[in-house]
Formats: sequence, structure tokens, C-alpha cells
Amino acid sequence: MNLPNSLTVSRLVAIPLLMALLILRFPGHDQVAAALFIAFSFTDTLDGQIARRRGTVSDFGKFLDPLADKLFVLAVLIVLVQEGLVAAWIVVVIFSRELIITLLRSVAASQGRIIAAAPLGKTKTITQMSAVVLLILQRPYPILVPIADVAVAVAVLFTLWSGLDYIWRFRHLILPIDGSRARQNPAGGAPETSPAERLAAALRETGLTVSVAESSTGGMLGALITDVPGSSAYFIGGVIAYSNAAKRDQLGVAQELLDSVGAVSREVGVAMAEGVRSRFGTSLAAAITGIAGPDAGGTTKPVGLTYVAVASSQGTTCRELRLSGDRAANRRQAATEALEMLSAEARQLGLTRARSA
Repeated sequence: MNLPNSLTVSRLVAIPLLMALLILRFPGHDQVAAALFIAFSFTDTLDGQIARRRGTVSDFGKFLDPLADKLFVLAVLIVLVQEGLVAAWIVVVIFSRELIITLLRSVAASQGRIIAAAPLGKTKTITQMSAVVLLILQRPYPILVPIADVAVAVAVLFTLWSGLDYIWRFRHLILPIDGSRARQNPAGGAPETSPAERLAAALRETGLTVSVAESSTGGMLGALITDVPGSSAYFIGGVIAYSNAAKRDQLGVAQELLDSVGAVSREVGVAMAEGVRSRFGTSLAAAITGIAGPDAGGTTKPVGLTYVAVASSQGTTCRELRLSGDRAANRRQAATEALEMLSAEARQLGLTRARSA
């Protein structure tokens, strides 16, 4: 239980006190409730900032932080409904959104994944907390009633918007696709082969070899390639270059390049692919570097930004991807893209050889 997680827990502990302050009647009770609500709301900003600054971000914190936000706001809203300060349907809308996202998180947890709070989700929380403060203060200060109504409308809008955003970004959790298994043809024909199996077929037909350099995928690309039986005939090896030092020392990526454009860049992706191809002496090589999430690790580049490069005797190509899933989905999608690019390059090399034969 580190400091950020303790701050998160404090919001849960504050719930009974806030509910009592809203129900009891004594001079200034609403003002005290509003002040405490604001004070504990600030812990939602502090816990994340401290965790990132101290490097104490944990799976427990990622799970508890959005849950504490939901309970903190909903508990107060329920009391406000009882006190006649807000319409019940508004709480139903907010509760329904939170229930759906909680179920989505449960599905993710069952697959060993953690869905961290998204930026739009944080905006939703801020609008809800602002609306709650105004709803509390409208009782002692009736002049705030129209402002509170506008704030509630904005909060409802962001609640619905952020809910749809979560569902869209993590839709793969609702209908998961296992890329390592053969998929059935929609027309009822033979099973469709996986990207790794298509690469295997292309490499066997052409007699080409392949190596890989991975950063953000952490070995996933190599694992997918070697999932196919007999892959030792064409897969020579790979390098998991997670740090800049490993990219420099193991793949020959220039330090000046890392300093000028950063590890997650087209130039570094190309250098990684060419470096691993040279190291293992293979016909083909693929490299992946990116920001898988859930946060950008202190950089200004967006989460999901990924570069996939493929090097061969014909040159090096690199694709920029803007992925929008969670960490696991972004890694899987990047590895799948690399398999498809390798297959296309292998087929092109095979055609070039056939024409020159």
C-alpha cells in the first residue's frame, strides 16, 4: 500500500462521512460537504501524478483508481437524489455507464489484462465531480441552480461519450479473436490460415530466412513465428532490445539517432531491422518499436504509436501504426502487422528471383 494507493483508498473512506453531512441538518453542513468533496476529489489527480513521478504505478492502482472514482461520485449522487437535488434518471444513466465499463474491466481481468483509466474517462470524472459540487451548493445558494443544471448536462454528455469510447477501444475484449488459431471461412470452406502460417508457407516456398528485433512487443513476434511447427528451417533468431542501450549495443542503432528522434520513430525502426538482418545474416528481418500503453512512459508521443520495419536485399520499408487498443491488443496487432509485411516481402522476393532465373 504505497502513497498513491493510500490516496485512492481515502476517497472510499470519505464516502460515509460525505453521505452523513448531506443528510444531517446543522448550519453550514452543505458547505462542509462541498469542501470535503473538493478536497478528496483532488486526490484523484494527486495519486496518478505521484505514482508516475515515483515510478510506483501498479496494477492494483490501475484497477482501484477508476473504481474509487465511480463509488465516490455515485454514492453522493444517490444521496442527492434522496434529498431531491437531482433527477433519478441522471443517476441511472451514470450508473449504467459505470456498470458496463466495470463488466468490461472484469472481462479484461479474466484474460489477465488491466484496463487503465483513459484520458476521456478522466475528463468524464472531472465533469461529474464539478456537477456534484454545484448540486450540493445549490441548496444553500439558489442562484447556482441554472449553473448546476448546465454542469449536469455536460457531465451526462461526457459520461455517454466516454462510455462509447471505452467500448470502441476495447471491443476486442467483447469479441476476442485468437490470431494463433485457424479461423473458419465465413462461407463454410476450409479454415483460414493464421498470419504466422502464411509467412511459414512463403518462406518455405522461397527458401528465405528471417530474424526479428523487438522492443514494445517483447518477443511476441518471435513467439508467433515459432508457434508454427518446423519454423527452425527459416527462423534464425531475434533480439529483444527493450532499452536504448540494447538497441545501440545489440543492433548497432546510432546513439545520435536515439537522441535526436527517440526510440519510437521511423528511423530507429529501420535501423533496428537492418541491424538484426546484418547480425544474423538472414534474407529478411522485421523490427517493431512502439508505445504499447497504458501510458506514454514520460514521452510526448501518443500511446499506440508504433513503427514496423522490414528489411531485405531490396531495401527497407517501415509503416507507422496508430493503435487504439489496450497494451496486450496493441502488442498483438503490431506483431500481426509485422507477420503480414514479412509475408508480402517474401512473396515479392520470390517473384524477383523467379524472373531473374
